[in-house]
Amino acid sequence: MTDQEFEVALVDAAFALGGEAGWSRVSSAAAARHAGLDLAKARGMFTCTGTILKKFGHQADAFALTGAAMGGSVRDRLFDILLRRFDYLQVRRAGVAALMRHLPVCPPMAVALAEMNIASMGWLLEGAGVDATGLRGAVKKRCLLAVWLYSLRVWAEDDSPDLTATMAAVDTALARAEGYVLRLSPSSRPVEPEQEAHVPEAEPPKTS
Repeated sequence: MTDQEFEVALVDAAFALGGEAGWSRVSSAAAARHAGLDLAKARGMFTCTGTILKKFGHQADAFALTGAAMGGSVRDRLFDILLRRFDYLQVRRAGVAALMRHLPVCPPMAVALAEMNIASMGWLLEGAGVDATGLRGAVKKRCLLAVWLYSLRVWAEDDSPDLTATMAAVDTALARAEGYVLRLSPSSRPVEPEQEAHVPEAEPPKTS
């Protein structure tokens, strides 16, 4: 088993365990035991539960960015990337839902996950062809995070096989964000593929 395969196996085991027993029972060692993985290797690669969440975010981002659409408007590309990230979460739905329930009672984990999500939004923006560097990039990342968290709350209640409600939520959130920017700047126009995209601010981000 390669290191990458080991990481995937342990992260999947952690989310499976979280879905079955709750996240208070999740640790690197517990996840390794759950999957029958080598404890010494788990200790070397996953120093804490935060490492599991960080690796999970990396894997979700990689899944969303691999084969992402390159044509169409920036809004279309962001829609595609966000839906691909939800596809990754959907396979691990029970564990993600359990994590969302656990965060309000574990502030340190919630704060750490919020910072990880900000970094992830930067990668998703860059994947859609949007510059996410500097001060303006920091604003864009937080705006996209607001869109993501709004849609995440809908996804958590969406039991349709094709995630119809989630797709509608992503589309609505992106449209509202775009409209918000147009109201703030009347001279703005809908973003075209060759233009720099500004991901507008939707709602104040909440940790999920």
